This record gives sequence, structure tokens and C-alpha cells, in this order.
Amino acid sequence: MLEVYVDGATSGNPGPSGIGIVLKKKNFLKEEKQNIGIVTNHEAELIAVTKGLQLCKELFPDEILSLRSDSKLVVDMIEKEYTKNKTFAPHLEQILSLMHTFPYCFIKWIPDGQNTQADRLARLAIQAINES
Repeated sequence: MLEVYVDGATSGNPGPSGIGIVLKKKNFLKEEKQNIGIVTNHEAELIAVTKGLQLCKELFPDEILSLRSDSKLVVDMIEKEYTKNKTFAPHLEQILSLMHTFPYCFIKWIPDGQNTQADRLARLAIQAINES
């Protein structure tokens, strides 16, 4: 099973945003960060999940995935497969579509303290924006 830690961060809401992704499996560790432009915090969290799934599809298409996020809103939305928010709906649709390509994929809410690596990467991505 591949553990996928995702986080989004913004400087302002909306504001310059970044995402962090950490893939862990036994002796394998991969970290990714990316500047995603100006979005809201919740959008950044959704984009982090999407990009995490896309990365997994590239590297581990046949793996069982355990997605972990510290965003209750995002985890609830994905578990219920529903949102009223028109801005979030396309993100949710893409996430659900990607999740169904894996043999088994689930998402779990984790406290901030268990998501420090992905959070650090997301903040580094914002810092890179602010320094340029």
C-alpha cells in the first residue's frame, strides 16, 4: 500500500498558492512541491489531491492508495462524493475519476501534526513564488 500525503497552502485567501505531495512505501519516499498560482485554500487542497493522484497514476498505477489530508472539508467531500460548491465540483469530479483507476483507493483525514512533510513542501512552493 502506498501512503500519499497531500497539502495545499495559500498566502492570503485567495492568494499565491502551493501544494505538497509525499509518497511513502517501505523504502521508497518521493516529495513534490508545485506553485499553482492564485486560488483559495480549499482549492489548493483539492488540487493537491488531484496532483497526488496523477503522480501515483504515473508511478504506481496498480497500487492500493491511502490518501491522507488534513483538510476535513476535502476528505468529507470526497467520501460523500458530493459538493454544492460550483467551484469545487470540477475538482471533485476529476479526483473521483482518478481514484476509480486504482484497484483500491481511500482517503483519510489526519491531524496537521501528521502532515508536516506535505505542509512544509506546500509552504516552500509559496515561498518560491514570493521570492521571484
